[in-house]
Amino acid sequence: MTSLRDRLVDGAYAAGWSTVKKLPEPVAVRLGRLIADVAWKKRGKGVRRLESNYARVVPDATPQRLAELSRAGMRSYLRYWMESFRLPAWSEERVRNGFEIEDVHLLTDGIASDRGVILALPHMANWDLAGAWVTTGLRTPFTTVAERLRPESLYDRFVAYREGLGMEVLPHSGGAAFATLARRLRDGGLICLVAERDLSASGVEVEFFGEATRMPAGPALLAQQTGAILLPVTLWYDDSPVMRGRVHPPVEVPGSGTRAEKTSVMTQALADAFADGIADHPEDWHMLQRLWLKDLDAGKAPREGSGTQDPEKRTP
Repeated sequence: MTSLRDRLVDGAYAAGWSTVKKLPEPVAVRLGRLIADVAWKKRGKGVRRLESNYARVVPDATPQRLAELSRAGMRSYLRYWMESFRLPAWSEERVRNGFEIEDVHLLTDGIASDRGVILALPHMANWDLAGAWVTTGLRTPFTTVAERLRPESLYDRFVAYREGLGMEVLPHSGGAAFATLARRLRDGGLICLVAERDLSASGVEVEFFGEATRMPAGPALLAQQTGAILLPVTLWYDDSPVMRGRVHPPVEVPGSGTRAEKTSVMTQALADAFADGIADHPEDWHMLQRLWLKDLDAGKAPREGSGTQDPEKRTP
């Protein structure tokens, strides 16, 4: 039976997609900033966690600097939501002009190679816009994975939203999703995975900004199993309406070692690439949850799902 809270959450997202997309862009921008500032001033649990996470990224930051970062982070986070609610109404030209990416040749050369390509991203800026740009600007379809959400109607909304942007969306279901992703890669396809937060308790331990956390093993395992190219990508905003991004050099499969050892080395390389991008643009890293093992142990946070985006756990 669907709870009242679940119905309210579903209704809120439904209202966002039905209402915000109809607003003129300047109005949507101002609305997002207003909501961000109100949430920041309330200093709820998500805002406090965001600030705590930024303290790891910028360890020498003063309390004033951390407060400035968390305010900018909330504005970036609400920009993501305002854009996402409006993306279904954007023209192809608006999508193509809304994103500029450095070293894109690493991606286009990989696609042309027919080896298959894995794009791995952290929760930075607007990964949905980046995905829409791939399907629209590069005319390349891709496959991703979505965690089952509660209520089911909310999960269906997110699947329909992303499929409307040209993505193939698989439900996270352990081996079945992995097997399908592997088939897509063997066929020379492209897959995209948000990959800096593991929620399964079976991820790979890595060092991230000087402390231990776990990240999903999937990207490294898929690259080993299929021979696909593994490319880290980081995203950020500047003061313009255009989102920016960078394709980092490929993460190579080590020439020796066990599968577990190779996976550990590759996942650490992913973590290092993510850290480079986040350190350059910390305010565009939307991590409003516990991430480091020390925090997870202290909070006894449950590990549920796959590390894919869960909107209920990304609210301020």
